[in-house]
Amino acid sequence: MKTVHHTIAQRLPFKTKNNLLITSAFLTGALLLTGCQSASLGQSNTAAVKQAPSMAKKTLETALQKQRRQSFSYHSNLEIGNNQQFIDADTNTGTEKMAASDYVDEHCEEAHDQAYAALILQAEQQKKDILAVDYDTKRDSIRQSYFECVDAYHAWDDHQYDSDVKVAPDYQALFDNYEDKQRPLDRKKAQLLDEYLLKPLSIDSQGIYQPMAGKATMLASAQYQARNHHSSINQPIYMDFKNGDIYLWADNFAILNSELLDDKLGTKWQNKWLKIAIDDGTLPKGFGGEVIKSHFAALDATYDAAPVSQFNYVAPDSLASLSPKLPAHQLSAMLPSDQIIRRVQNFEDYQTSQQKYMQIFYGRISEKYPELVQEPEPMTAFESIQNPKAFTSKSIVQKILAMIKDQMHEEATTGETVANTEVQELYGFDKRGQLKWEHLRRQLDNTSEANNNKGMRIDVLQQYSAISTKDLAFPNLPSNVQTPNTSNSIDLRKYAPELLQYYQDGNGTAVGKMVFNMLPMVRERFGSVE
Repeated sequence: MKTVHHTIAQRLPFKTKNNLLITSAFLTGALLLTGCQSASLGQSNTAAVKQAPSMAKKTLETALQKQRRQSFSYHSNLEIGNNQQFIDADTNTGTEKMAASDYVDEHCEEAHDQAYAALILQAEQQKKDILAVDYDTKRDSIRQSYFECVDAYHAWDDHQYDSDVKVAPDYQALFDNYEDKQRPLDRKKAQLLDEYLLKPLSIDSQGIYQPMAGKATMLASAQYQARNHHSSINQPIYMDFKNGDIYLWADNFAILNSELLDDKLGTKWQNKWLKIAIDDGTLPKGFGGEVIKSHFAALDATYDAAPVSQFNYVAPDSLASLSPKLPAHQLSAMLPSDQIIRRVQNFEDYQTSQQKYMQIFYGRISEKYPELVQEPEPMTAFESIQNPKAFTSKSIVQKILAMIKDQMHEEATTGETVANTEVQELYGFDKRGQLKWEHLRRQLDNTSEANNNKGMRIDVLQQYSAISTKDLAFPNLPSNVQTPNTSNSIDLRKYAPELLQYYQDGNGTAVGKMVFNMLPMVRERFGSVE
């Protein structure tokens, strides 16, 4: 099973994040069915065969396919970091010089001044004179670097008109597209973001997945733990696949709803679920099942087409040497594995795989339900909002399919790529050959080819175990509301008309009246709300 965390990480890298978000939203239920990682795997007869890349691919394929119909409990942890941006610069491991000024013709002077200012600060901290003999070597190095930079800049400037003029490669890389290069201020902002937001922040989810019972649960949570501030928020989610319903914990929305829309709400939503029907009856019969089948068919086809060279076995102790380093708490859960399979794709292969996935998925759905891919009548955004049919399940699916089609065409025609990026997936097995965890790393690099900065990094670890009857699906909720039913849930399809009638009778908030007057279904039923 790939939970929301896993899906986000997999579907948000690089330039393709728009189409992947669209597909993710469309496949919320289907992605939950990519599930159980506790499948038993046969052991190879010989070590040589077992370690072959072809065996790694086949072993992983078997596990990923068996997982789809098995129940399990899961826990996911998502960590975001961007420290590599400033670690490279601080340790001189970066391959490019950093911009020092906003303008290329001022770079050398600004770089000199910054270096000299740093040396003065060092001398003050050591309570020495900047002209002391102790700093002769450093002063001379700053001076020589300045002259070298000036000569390189003049050569680079002359090179624009005379290609025979040679420029040092590192300065050529710096001065070309100078405005896109990282600056010291950028590094400082990255440090502040890392220290005050990303490091204290942790995002988790846990739950159970039971495909044969047609249900899944998720307790999504976010925590922020700084020295003087601790806070957390969570959202229980219950998915009923058989009836096509999703339940959210209504308590989390009660205050906002009471303040903005329903001023008579009171405590009616306390300890209640909010039931949201995915299909309002406008979608073709069997559509949900076909979405899942098409999703799996597209996954299998793209996996089969993947080169064997992408797969290999790695030693557990090699995980500690990965760069950038894995989050410590994730690494500690991964190290005890008996066997680890790694899949690494360069961005071009990854993008091709995603394109193929969308083509297969879209092709199957459009062939099965041609009425869902018909070209809609052109209308402005305002006209779309005013259209009473704009918010039906069928209309929303049509819009999503149209966006997928447009994105496929856009990628096929632009063919954009990003240099020096990898998409890495790790899968850990225990001694019995059961897949116990998977880890995904996505590097959200800047999409400009001129800017090779290392951007934010997402690490997702998802662990799997057998379902325990002793453990509650939602430890933070009372035992009598662990499973939604008619007595402990609010049906949104029934609640909405009641609220609309309340407004029609002259009640409600000013914000609510403005919102409802904009919705086409309100005007169609009641006219206007005063």
